[in-house]
Amino acid sequence: MNVLEPIKSLRDELNQHNYNYYVLDNPTISDFEFDSKLKQLQELENKHPEFFDENSPTQRVGGMITKNFETIPHEFRMYSLENSYSLEDLQDWEIRMQKVLGDVPLTYTCELKYDGASISILYEKGRLVRAVTRGDGFQGDDVTNNIKTIKAVPIHLKGDFPAKFEIRGEIILPFAGFEKMNQDLIEIGETPYSNPRNTASGSLKLQDSAEVAKRPLDCLLYYVIGNNLPFKTQFEGLQKARDWGFKVPNQSKLVTSLAEVFEFINYWDIHRHDLPYETDGVVVKVNDLQRQEELGYTAKSPRWAMAYKFKAEQVTTKLNSISYQVGRTGAITPVANLEPVQLAGTIVKRASLHNADQIEKLDIRVDDTVFVEKGGEIIPKIIGVAERGNQSEPTKYITHCPECHTELVRNEGEANHFCPNFYGCPPQIIGRIQHFITRKAMDIDGLGAETVALLYNANLVSNYADLYELKKEQILPLERMAEKSADNLINGIEKSKQIPFERVLYALGIRFVGETVAKKLAKHYKSIDAIAKATMMDLVLVDEIGEKIAQSVVQFFENQKNITIIDRLKESGVQLESGAEAVLLSEKLKGKVFVVSGVFEIYSRDELKKAIEDNGGKVGSSISAKTNYVIAGENMGPAKLDKANQLKITIISETDFKKIIDE
Repeated sequence: MNVLEPIKSLRDELNQHNYNYYVLDNPTISDFEFDSKLKQLQELENKHPEFFDENSPTQRVGGMITKNFETIPHEFRMYSLENSYSLEDLQDWEIRMQKVLGDVPLTYTCELKYDGASISILYEKGRLVRAVTRGDGFQGDDVTNNIKTIKAVPIHLKGDFPAKFEIRGEIILPFAGFEKMNQDLIEIGETPYSNPRNTASGSLKLQDSAEVAKRPLDCLLYYVIGNNLPFKTQFEGLQKARDWGFKVPNQSKLVTSLAEVFEFINYWDIHRHDLPYETDGVVVKVNDLQRQEELGYTAKSPRWAMAYKFKAEQVTTKLNSISYQVGRTGAITPVANLEPVQLAGTIVKRASLHNADQIEKLDIRVDDTVFVEKGGEIIPKIIGVAERGNQSEPTKYITHCPECHTELVRNEGEANHFCPNFYGCPPQIIGRIQHFITRKAMDIDGLGAETVALLYNANLVSNYADLYELKKEQILPLERMAEKSADNLINGIEKSKQIPFERVLYALGIRFVGETVAKKLAKHYKSIDAIAKATMMDLVLVDEIGEKIAQSVVQFFENQKNITIIDRLKESGVQLESGAEAVLLSEKLKGKVFVVSGVFEIYSRDELKKAIEDNGGKVGSSISAKTNYVIAGENMGPAKLDKANQLKITIISETDFKKIIDE
């Protein structure tokens, strides 16, 4: 048999499964089966490089480096939309159109306005050819390699598509993915992203498409443009785009009057909060394409479309003061302290000001009355000055650390100022020890964030190695420290000496070394000494370790104070090298997380868990979005079943599991 046939067959099948999962949200095979087929395709392609195809599903992980994004002219200009804020604005718009068209009945397509980064994607003969950002509307940046990593974007189309056309839409970052990205940044001591829209937009300009592939970007498409299109209305065009394989939101509605338009607007003004991504309004388009052509364009906008902007939840209040927080990495975050005000169901007293540039841009001053908004933002933000205060003076950003008074530095290309007094600044010292004891790191029972601060202020600890030299009689005099609490703390510290090396490495708080990076480094180097000796060149060769991380690791081990602390941890018996690795029976379950629930016949629960781990899988203690499979036995708890169904997690029996590992 021709070897190209199974390759093409697998590519077609995997493209269909990607479509089912990312566009229809209706997977028809398990993640395990998908990964198995993808691995099979990868092996065939590796054996037969002559059949390489840049559009293969195996290429979705990215890896192309774009040093400079080429500027591409738009064949069809990308116009901006005129905005409206009331029913009267929409009525005036309809009157203006009827002056051009005459008194003809109009139907409208109502669509949600997505808050992301605009994109125009060109398809020829059903294949993705190029993807270009909006730019200035006349020309934009070629970001094709990055767009191909977004699995909701089809590489090949199906059905009766035109030979050539462009489709336009929005690259978005759903709330869940945005929050996960921010949590990962917080864990490594970095400043979180400010909002999903800017993060999505910035993702498109990353030079390494492999980095883009790691981000949970989505693509919602809403407008087909080209010559001799096979439909006559906007609403029909949306359905055609769905048929060809595009992810077109189903919230769009065809209506016959402005009254129905406003029903749509009023409904989504309330229910937009139920959506998994940001929307900031409704786009109303004349449905008939012939009418659109007759109406044409102004210098900036189509006359046949109008954006109705939802009113962001916004209040005014007085800015009483600006304080500055110091994070465990030394990053300075300015915070606005506000006169308490009700906003979106909560009392707001504080709002992040992000950095010095934001303060200067908005010219925010103490004693001003400011606008505070909570639209798609999770955290309240100041968006402008409503009224200058009588006593207000231009804000001078601090030049020295508010805690240790060291002069601040600001590295080129970074938004935040930093306090460089790594070993003498109290919030940094306390923050590092607090990070060291967290559940994902050393998990020290009996020791919480407040107790760490008490220990530091009592001059009992100044780094995490000091914890292992604490004596019960030293901590008993501390506030709220009874006999039992002291025993628990000492026992918790002793027990932490059994924590495996990868978690100890994460606990050290090396900048940019989160849980995943710590695991990669621990697995590759096996010991802290080997990592300490590694050069920049050595480190960047490790899977998923880039120059930024490598540089941070090298700098950490170049500092003699860190080496002294690590030597003390060794003397205390903390695990700073990996134990003998268990020999796996197979890697069939590599990267998969299983939760076991119920009573079983073939295996005991412990045997099931061991079989999972022996074949490279992981056993989860509870069902979460990270769970790949639930192995369900008799009498599975109804709450777990409900949660698994809610999260659309594949539920299998012990017989199914046995088939997977026996294959």
